[in-house]
Amino acid sequence: MYLQHFGLRHPPLGKEGKELWDDGALAQLSERFNWLLQAPGVGLITGEPGVGKTAALRSLTEALNPHRYQVVYQPETDFGRLDLYRSLAGALGVDPSYRRAQLWRDIKQRIAEMVDGKQLLPVWIIDEAQNLPVEFFRDLPAFLNFAFDARDLITVWLVGHPALAQTLERAPYAALHGRIAARVQLRPVVERERFALLIGHALKTAGCQHTLLADSGMEVLRQASKGLPRIAGRILHTAMRLAVPKGLNHLPDDLLQQAIEELR
Repeated sequence: MYLQHFGLRHPPLGKEGKELWDDGALAQLSERFNWLLQAPGVGLITGEPGVGKTAALRSLTEALNPHRYQVVYQPETDFGRLDLYRSLAGALGVDPSYRRAQLWRDIKQRIAEMVDGKQLLPVWIIDEAQNLPVEFFRDLPAFLNFAFDARDLITVWLVGHPALAQTLERAPYAALHGRIAARVQLRPVVERERFALLIGHALKTAGCQHTLLADSGMEVLRQASKGLPRIAGRILHTAMRLAVPKGLNHLPDDLLQQAIEELR
């Protein structure tokens, strides 16, 4: 109901939005992402929860040619390493064995067939990678070894919280750390001017035709969200819902504060 009330096509900063705001912060990710399409390897993306990692990757992968790239998105990571490889096998059309050695051989054979026979590069995106079992971090370099480690046939993106980067710097994971060819850290939009541009873009692309927030309200939203788009979006959505029964076509500061309290 609040979308109609405010004349919006979709919630601002919601998952339906396709036009991501970028003042250059996402350009580095796009560049690094394309690096690993041209030369397969391991990439690492870190950032606080709600900073927009998954949304940025979703935007990048939606633009890929499905005849050249097969994207496998793995968001469930709090499982054993065998479960992770079985999930990859299923996504690649391989009947997953219960024996890890056979499972690896089958997956790697399938990947080689895809690359050599179909010129199709698998792109494995593992979200919430900070939850991966430590055995997976130790195993992955061996799994990525093709033809005496003479070929790179799959791109793997590890995506997670900042602690993930610290974990991979530890000595037991040196082999994997040494394989990381691209690193990107996405940061919250904490600067006042940048945050105002982010919110303005989100409202405009959602269809908003007038000013909803005073400058003071923008500051309330910035501080409460800590510059994280997901949290800012939740506050806006809640405030808009609260505004509807009051017949308001804007979001006063006290209404934003009420929304913030409801979300705590």
